[in-house]
Amino acid sequence: MMSKYHKKAILSLFVLASVCGKVSAQSSNDTIQVQEPKQDSSIVLNTEKNNFNYKRLIVPTVFIGYGVASLTVKDLKKLNFSTRDEINEHKPDHIKLDSYTQFAPAALVYGLNAIGVEGKHNFRDRTIIYGTSMLITSAITIPLKHIVKEERPDESNNLSFPSGHTAIAFASAQFMFREYKDTNFLLGISGYSLAVFTGIYRMLNDKHWVGDVVAGAGFGILSTELAYWLYPKINNMLGGKNKNSATMVMPFYQDKSVGIGLVKTF
Repeated sequence: MMSKYHKKAILSLFVLASVCGKVSAQSSNDTIQVQEPKQDSSIVLNTEKNNFNYKRLIVPTVFIGYGVASLTVKDLKKLNFSTRDEINEHKPDHIKLDSYTQFAPAALVYGLNAIGVEGKHNFRDRTIIYGTSMLITSAITIPLKHIVKEERPDESNNLSFPSGHTAIAFASAQFMFREYKDTNFLLGISGYSLAVFTGIYRMLNDKHWVGDVVAGAGFGILSTELAYWLYPKINNMLGGKNKNSATMVMPFYQDKSVGIGLVKTF
């Protein structure tokens, strides 16, 4: 039987998904309003009010705060170690699905749009948003790993905090939620289950502590919220007001590196 610490750790990850959905739903009267894009165009612009809703910072701030506290607070560190010990006692199989499920919610957005289940933005605009989110996520998590230098549970290196896989997973899940929350709420929150799965398997694979995963979730959600806020500015920089121009922005992940590609025609 699992110890109470292990149960609490796993339960806390599922709570991440429900809390994200509930808090986001409460602030669904968003100050960022988007016009419906034309179905036959991939370069139609969305007009948005560039105001940031501070309520969207509540959930990521709490998660990040917990993760940071777990680095030094005795009881939270104890939970980290007890969860790791409980997992190792059961010797779960180490699978690599978490390397793919981190991108699954975003992939679903593109897949659903391809079969006619439209989200808030057209292909061009949502690609800019998601690409920006991935860049912000990487810009936060990668330097922090080298600054904090927390040892991984499996002692393979000192790049444990925060969990990059979990950050990408929750950034992708938040992206899916923002795209579908107004048209299909249940579909929008479904991406969080994949994000939670990713976070759990980062621990089951002995790569991260509980605090790493919770912090990663916070950074991921924050990155996507910042991406939606920055989108109007980025769109203008890419020539969004020029109807004769077209821009394609595609994020990529290769050899453990995240980047973004840009193709622009005038």
